[in-house]
Amino acid sequence: MTVPLKILVPVKRVIDYAIKPRVNASRTAVVTASVKHSMNPFDELSIEAAVRLRESSSSSSSNTPYSVADILALSIGPAKCSDVLRTAMAMGADRSIHVAVEDQGKDAGGGGEGELEPLGVAKVLQEVVKREGCNLVILGKQSIDGDNGQTGQMLAGLLGWGQATQASKIDIVPGEGGGNEDAAAKVEVKCEVDGGVETLRSRIPMVITTDLRLNEPRYASLPNIMKAKKKTLEKMTLADYGLEESAGARRLRTLKVEEPPPRQGGGKVADVDGMISKLKELGAI
Repeated sequence: MTVPLKILVPVKRVIDYAIKPRVNASRTAVVTASVKHSMNPFDELSIEAAVRLRESSSSSSSNTPYSVADILALSIGPAKCSDVLRTAMAMGADRSIHVAVEDQGKDAGGGGEGELEPLGVAKVLQEVVKREGCNLVILGKQSIDGDNGQTGQMLAGLLGWGQATQASKIDIVPGEGGGNEDAAAKVEVKCEVDGGVETLRSRIPMVITTDLRLNEPRYASLPNIMKAKKKTLEKMTLADYGLEESAGARRLRTLKVEEPPPRQGGGKVADVDGMISKLKELGAI
């Protein structure tokens, strides 16, 4: 039995990974104005994973137990999020949804930028899954700005779905025969853990968060960038999902943001005895 997959891939617009963040003068947030932004690197992995699942299922030489019916990219944030959605569609997503959440400024504690917290994002994704009929969500394990690493787990809890986090390999495998549940295709995910690799297998629907070693994202070619301009980009709001109050509620307050202390310079020793003496001076041995 072939399982049609409707894949949701959330993507976030963040400060480009090559840019060194700067803390603002009041030490309440990172400066984002006039700074280059791009798609969160972990979300690029998620888009690539979804596209590769489609390519694998459509290959003439494959006999996969699934087909990819739809790849939907979604971003929550200000108007400029449409840029990363166009990139996602140029990489292979079929269509996209932009849930507009404008920057509301700093919170009551003088920190933050008014963006949704992980639980709020998970609630929006839950509603999107229900409305769009998605049965597989692939998202980055974290965003490189907040580094919360919570949204995927919260979404799985809200939906009551199985989950696999920090995936380094994703496969859809045939069922094991027997009853209806056993006969259905399964998602097999390999996750890197301390001391080895953990392999998880779960029924669809499922939530998967991606890690860096999963794949190498493709570059969006110029022809695909032009094609992406013709793909559907739907504009929505929190009110459209009935979440204007619950998703936007703030539960966290940023007290202070500080840059890490500068690293101390290293030293050289002439030989092993010198290294041992130095380590004893530092109290390391």
